[in-house]
Amino acid sequence: MLAVVHSRASIGVSAPEVTVEVHLSGGLPALSIVGMPETGVRESRERVRSALLNAGFEFPARRITINLAPADLPKEGGGFDLPIALGILAASGQIPTESLSSCEFLGELSLDGALRPLKGVLPAVLAARKEGRSLLIPNANAEEAALASQDDVLAAGHLLAVCEHLCGRARLVPVPGTMPESEAVPGTLDLVDVQGQQVPRRALEVAAAGGHNLLFFGPPGTGKSMLASRLPGILPDLENEHAMEVASVHSVAGHPLRTGGWRQPPFRSPHHTASAAALVGGGSSPRPGEISLAHRGVLFLDELPEFDRRVLEVLREPMETGEISISRAARQVTFPARFQVIGAMNPCPCGYSGHPTIECQCTPQQVMRYRSKISGPLLDRFDLHVEVPVQGGDILMHTGGGGETSSVVRERVVLARERQSLRGCINATLSGRDLQHACSLERSGEMLLSAAMEKLGLSARALHRILRVARTLADLEGCDVVSQSHLAEALGYRQFDRQAGHGTVVSA
Repeated sequence: MLAVVHSRASIGVSAPEVTVEVHLSGGLPALSIVGMPETGVRESRERVRSALLNAGFEFPARRITINLAPADLPKEGGGFDLPIALGILAASGQIPTESLSSCEFLGELSLDGALRPLKGVLPAVLAARKEGRSLLIPNANAEEAALASQDDVLAAGHLLAVCEHLCGRARLVPVPGTMPESEAVPGTLDLVDVQGQQVPRRALEVAAAGGHNLLFFGPPGTGKSMLASRLPGILPDLENEHAMEVASVHSVAGHPLRTGGWRQPPFRSPHHTASAAALVGGGSSPRPGEISLAHRGVLFLDELPEFDRRVLEVLREPMETGEISISRAARQVTFPARFQVIGAMNPCPCGYSGHPTIECQCTPQQVMRYRSKISGPLLDRFDLHVEVPVQGGDILMHTGGGGETSSVVRERVVLARERQSLRGCINATLSGRDLQHACSLERSGEMLLSAAMEKLGLSARALHRILRVARTLADLEGCDVVSQSHLAEALGYRQFDRQAGHGTVVSA
């Protein structure tokens, strides 16, 4: 007897189809699994045997051959337990084989037949729908799958419930699709808590409006991390399609579903001791790293020069391409990584260079060595370099809340993003003819930009980033044309370029 069951593997954020073929033949009782099974799949023979017996089914005393096709696709994890068990039951005539054709199955079995939760369910739901089949998953994954369900997702808690459904005795009810409305996440930090710092606050608003990379620098305790942590509160909600991309990446990574505010862009803040693999992803079976978990959101790198330079350099390519490819001997996996970088750093090793009252103890060589940990090409990829200066006691002791709240700033950001959506993309990704068309300049603006390039030694990449920031400033004001004042303000946010233009070496 031969039975065929449909299932899904997990490769990156994709879920390629796997056909589980089960054949029963004469001979000594044995069970063999072929088709490039990893250790977790090979061990399923023991889990499936115990689950079938404990659920009251007969385990055939025959030679059982299980083929996981296609044979050249690596299979891993316990998700094939359920389709293997159903294939054995169908091949031995204990459940009808015709009931298996319209559905795909994923689930790890415990020894008593209960279904355990899995990683990467969301990509499997979307892939099964494209093939015109429903997907049956464990109950523990139902809430996550509901984000993508269109009454084509079934959930069960035990092997017996699955078999009752396939035999038509107790049909499972489809998981209702729930696309939750956007709601504020409890504990979201508000920009009103920041006292003073008008220029950094303005830069944060510009970065949010255009999706620009931003680097804060200044003495310790001036509010660099505090400002960066307020960015999620002024970012617009993700569109449904982008929110589903983010949810799929987190599903593959095995992170729990965020029940509230699922459309809020993710905010990731890895420690400066993180390795390159932790940042970009990796492992023998590649998993997404911090830059992929920050997809469509923010990657905050505090104490930027404290990161290993080789770790920082791996960010350069994904910052431009929006994806990261991880190559292994057996396969190559590509994860999405379109993220916005917010960095924070001290001006020198001791942190007090430029402080109005505390004298810096660092030598010029120490300062140069400290800042050279950030390479020129990486520094060039930050659209804005903004100093966060020391605030006086009269400002810090003021408790009247003179600054704007995050909700007020967010309204302006949303309006600026709406103007950008008419052009087809956010300003940070404008390039080529789109950049020329969106940032056409008046003669006075061209002269200002030309003079700035000569004086500061700006690269072509820096020039384009200045134009994008100027376009965002115009969008915040509702202007169709980029004016000289917008260019002047955009140039003002390139403070490291200005220092370099005056002979100070800031990067190697």
